[in-house]
Amino acid sequence: MVQNVASVMTELEPEDFHLLSGVEQGMRFSEYVNREKLTEFSRLSEENVDYRLDRCADRELLERKTIQYEGFKLTFEGYDALALHTFVERDTIEGFGAPLGVGKESDVYEVQSYKPMALKYHREGYTNFREVMKEREYTADRDHVSWLYTARKAAEREYEALETLYPDVSVPQPIDTNRHAIVMEKVDGVELSRTGLETEQVVPLLELILDEMQTAYREGFVHADMSEYNVFVTTQGVVVFDWPQAVPTDHENARELLTRDVDNLVSYFQRKYPAQVEDIDIDAVADALATDSFESLAGY
Repeated sequence: MVQNVASVMTELEPEDFHLLSGVEQGMRFSEYVNREKLTEFSRLSEENVDYRLDRCADRELLERKTIQYEGFKLTFEGYDALALHTFVERDTIEGFGAPLGVGKESDVYEVQSYKPMALKYHREGYTNFREVMKEREYTADRDHVSWLYTARKAAEREYEALETLYPDVSVPQPIDTNRHAIVMEKVDGVELSRTGLETEQVVPLLELILDEMQTAYREGFVHADMSEYNVFVTTQGVVVFDWPQAVPTDHENARELLTRDVDNLVSYFQRKYPAQVEDIDIDAVADALATDSFESLAGY
């Protein structure tokens, strides 16, 4: 399990971050970075490198392995520390709070700035690397792909989608990004999967989410991972989150993914609220979203 590194940040010195950055640079070429390369990558003396390696390994920011050579690689905690250090240097965040959600592909924490925000660390590739390699197209043309690259590309893709969609689509406002991490607006709401709706709320809420999907398509993106776990219900309406798998609407599979999103969403409502949501023509609804002609579920 990946641990929260906020507690060790105050113990780290500038040279520790130089070393971690040096290991990060070396990992572009191999999974474990040869100890002999670290003076070059970190621009620290041999003696200082040895001292910093011990400090960072003791704090579980680095993993050591002896193969044909003594090698080191960042742990996710080490990568987290680098991103968090950058956010602090930029004055993006001032304090670190409690976990908001922990999953297989991301960890989210509350952070403090001029107002409470959310810090999302992408974890793609850390525990299910081979599966992610098969599914994520941004790894398809790489000979050496580390989980650092996979997680960073996921964060870049999500941040690009959020920047494009906000505020026309109800998504969390993006604030800043670095490496595999994103700072964004903290949403006060309840996950759709945990929400109990009154009878008269069911269809209007489903239509509201579909309308957000339509606007997203008009603005150039398909979510591509829509489910009851990626929607917050708030006092103002809904917020659609988790966009790392989003694809542009000119992608060859965009319409297929849009249809799948509609099917996933409608199927959830049909399972949970069968009396309010009966048979719906999924293909027709997806076509309406793609052509910007959806207004309500009447007639579908």
